[in-house]
Amino acid sequence: QVQLVESGGGLVQPGGSLRLSCAASGRVFSRYAMGWYRQAPGKQRESVANISTVGTTYYQDSVKGRFTISRDNAKNTVYLQMNGLNAEDTAVYYCNFLGAMTSWGQGTQVTVSS
Repeated sequence: QVQLVESGGGLVQPGGSLRLSCAASGRVFSRYAMGWYRQAPGKQRESVANISTVGTTYYQDSVKGRFTISRDNAKNTVYLQMNGLNAEDTAVYYCNFLGAMTSWGQGTQVTVSS
């Protein structure tokens, strides 16, 4: 059974940082590109960043230079380091396999507020 478990969210002040983690199971993790997505209240889910099997990364324009996606194949985990957070980053963050999506996990809430 494929499972995705996101963690690391929380309440942070503008300009702050968080590191999100997503533990994947049920597939050979190293064979899949992975992506981070987010869904803000009243908006559609959108892609934030993704990382290929060999570490090539892609970022949405609004997070370039602030967010860093990485992966640890030994731990079946993908990370999202988020720096310089602002109110527009407030959303529930999810991960999924890129191009071979499975059911969404519960996500992790990120709230940026003073």
